[in-house]
Amino acid sequence: MAETMQFKAEVKQLLDLVIHSLYSNPDIFLRELVANAADAIDKARFAALTDDKLARDWQIRLAIDKERRTLSITDNGVGMTADEVKENIGTIAKSGTKAFLENLKNAQAAGTPELIGQFGVGFYAAFMVADNVTIESKRAGMDAPAVRWSSDGTEEYTIEECDRAETGTTVTLHIKGDKDIYLENWKISEIIHKYSDFIEYPIILPFVKTNEDKTTSIEDRTLNSQKAIWLRPASEVTEEEHNTFFAHLAHGGKPLKHININAEGTNEFKALIYIPEETPFNLFMPDLQKKGLQLYVKRVFITDNCEALVPDYLRFLRGVVDSSDLPLNVSREILQENPLLGSIKRAVTGKVLGELKKMLERDAEQYKKFFKEFGKILKEGIHIDPANQEKIKDLVMFETMNGKPGELVTLKEYINAMPSEQEHIYYIIAESRQLALASPALEIFKSKGYDVLLMTDPVDEFIMQNFMQYDKKYLKSANKGELEIEKDPDAEENALAEATKKYQKLLDYIFDKLQDKLSAVRLTRRLTDSTCCLVGDSNSISPQLERLLKAMHQTAPESKRILELNPNHPVVEKMLSLCENDANSEQLAQYTDILYGEALLTEGSPLPDPLAFVKSVSALMK
Repeated sequence: MAETMQFKAEVKQLLDLVIHSLYSNPDIFLRELVANAADAIDKARFAALTDDKLARDWQIRLAIDKERRTLSITDNGVGMTADEVKENIGTIAKSGTKAFLENLKNAQAAGTPELIGQFGVGFYAAFMVADNVTIESKRAGMDAPAVRWSSDGTEEYTIEECDRAETGTTVTLHIKGDKDIYLENWKISEIIHKYSDFIEYPIILPFVKTNEDKTTSIEDRTLNSQKAIWLRPASEVTEEEHNTFFAHLAHGGKPLKHININAEGTNEFKALIYIPEETPFNLFMPDLQKKGLQLYVKRVFITDNCEALVPDYLRFLRGVVDSSDLPLNVSREILQENPLLGSIKRAVTGKVLGELKKMLERDAEQYKKFFKEFGKILKEGIHIDPANQEKIKDLVMFETMNGKPGELVTLKEYINAMPSEQEHIYYIIAESRQLALASPALEIFKSKGYDVLLMTDPVDEFIMQNFMQYDKKYLKSANKGELEIEKDPDAEENALAEATKKYQKLLDYIFDKLQDKLSAVRLTRRLTDSTCCLVGDSNSISPQLERLLKAMHQTAPESKRILELNPNHPVVEKMLSLCENDANSEQLAQYTDILYGEALLTEGSPLPDPLAFVKSVSALMK
């Protein structure tokens, strides 16, 4: 006899939340029901270890009846009694899985199976697409009658005994009038492939097959691959399988390296992570790129856009993280708020950085290939990840002034090649190698045999804000601030002070004429051949970054540069002579304009008034 019962108040609230708010994608209902079916089979399979009568060919079967507008999901798992149905479906926060594990714990059982979670909550997602849901279930290993539960998901449900010979559970959904798409084989196949492809039990759906004689027959098709290669021992997975799986994850391409992680203890998860061989076309297109690794919980797909699994500077990684500990008892779409993801992120980040270090030490050529593709992204970590900053510093590479084009060195290699008298690591930021090498600011380093790191990626200026030291050596800009390079700085300082006295009148004249463009004019010892150069103070941004910000329509901080003159250059001496003879000389004014234009051109900056510059040059050429 059928018994009608009211949903408890909290269940009514949950139903409304699930149907209207909790899940943004109605496809999720099938993922939840299949996960519950796999959970039920897990329980039955484990019980069969001690009771051979329960063993069978485990499977999940789907069926579509377009005439009756039904979709059913059938498993041959553990099933439920009437009391268990009432407890799990009619009452929130009652978990068959939790109770099952508790019983095993009390019996001091070992080797518990991996179980997915609570039946009840995910089940309610069925009402997003169905106006009526029926459950028929028979408990395995117990002499209890089969039970039927049905409800329209509003106020009440009915429960009664029914005729069912096979143990297991069938959930039948009467599909709503505006959800016809869930009565199509192709749509059901698509959902299973996306969300449940790696469930280890076959998920079967009958298809109508047209034979050669034009008759039709029913053919069972297995919709899921069941090949979760991240759960297999690493030694058993072939390179061909890795290539195929990577192509599935990244929609093409090949992996440069794969990394297996098998974390045990307080936070258990398995991961298979790939470093791509080449930069994906959309890596620098945030709107087109899905960041992060794919997240599974016990083979059940959660999301392919889980940014919480890796830091942004490792966004080029592809792969899968499969957790055993993440809960699925409310919503799989808000899992990223779970603190366990932070623990997984730290473990994944540490493992990847460790493997990159091994690659650098054991196969430098392969690492350079990686760094040329992804180095500019990896370097972001120096700025955004203080916890791993020192590890990333070991991994970054740069071209150098004395090296060949395209030849990269690590900071450790740079230090090992430094002359014994060199105290600091020197670098220059520029838009390209060519512009960097053209800078007059490098002349003093060339004369002393020092090397200079060439930083030509747009990110370099940002990371240098947090890149003060490496291996107890300071990083110093070649074209910013005062230069500290001499063995006897006091003697050099005295010599520069004497020269400044000599040239003070000229320095004052040039600054007076160009004070709207410059913050100071001074003599320098960084120039050996050139007349002049522009430098910034220690905290200023480079002209390259200033132009970049303006191109992006962002406000660039107002920064005036310092014009440095070479006191030993004939042109500077000539200008001093002109200034002392006639400070109002037109020729001196032209020299000053040309001097400033020369400094702009040598650093790669545009001239503010090219026509005036050309006129000044032409006038002097006469």
